[in-house]
Amino acid sequence: MIIKGFSYIGVFFLYILSLLPLPILLFFARLTYYFVYYIIGYRRKVVRQNLQKSFPEKSLNEIIKIEKTFFKYLADLIFEIIKCSTISKKEVLKRVKFNGLDQIENYFSKGESVLACTGHYGNWELCMLALGLNLSATEYVIYKPLANEVFENWFQKWRTKFGNEFVAMRQTLRKVVATKDQATMFCFAADQTPVREETQYTLQFLNQPTAVLLGLEKIALQTNRPIFYFDVKRIRRGYYSVDVIPLCLVPKATEGHEITNLLFEFLNKTLQREPAFWLWSHKRWKFVV
Repeated sequence: MIIKGFSYIGVFFLYILSLLPLPILLFFARLTYYFVYYIIGYRRKVVRQNLQKSFPEKSLNEIIKIEKTFFKYLADLIFEIIKCSTISKKEVLKRVKFNGLDQIENYFSKGESVLACTGHYGNWELCMLALGLNLSATEYVIYKPLANEVFENWFQKWRTKFGNEFVAMRQTLRKVVATKDQATMFCFAADQTPVREETQYTLQFLNQPTAVLLGLEKIALQTNRPIFYFDVKRIRRGYYSVDVIPLCLVPKATEGHEITNLLFEFLNKTLQREPAFWLWSHKRWKFVV
């Protein structure tokens, strides 16, 4: 009960904070960066280790430069996500631009469904809000629910305010079956790390053996729905563009794990282009199988 009470206070504080214009929030973000990076040193060891293992060809100075850019981005991301709870449709559409959504709309116009995938790159939350405003069909986002009920409800409320629906990872197939007669898009953020007991496949990613989820590939093979990759670019603070790229248009014509391998090849290209805007603070390589 005490934890729940503090959670309500936290959500109320986040709501009040979200009412501020984003430029002011980004000013606070820069102050937060200096505090987190230079004073607290939050997960600096984890970030540097991840970067050095992922880019062994880069010098220490290059790694530190990426590291500092990442922490600036992380601070911005936190405040941009806070703003998402009260952001207007007009501002979302101003801050996120899509290139190539007509490819997906062509399927919708024929009553057909598609699958989409991306990584935790840029501001995926803001991009998902924008996607809901740009699509003619319902977007179902596959996600992992939070353990804290208060914060889970807070996230669900603003994540779905522009027409998106969020589906818990374990309910994905059930929702796919329930909506099989509708034109839909199911979107997967496929770069999460599976728990050790559920790891079924490991591939080479960023110079390391990496345990990956297979949910996207399993659904694709069962439904034969075309898959598109959302390649996110951070234009400047608070602004993003997203290129819609065909990843696999006929999943049933693929070999085993080909779709998963393709996804991580695409994600690798995104990271090689601009590595700082991925979540390097997570312990993604906790174990190897």
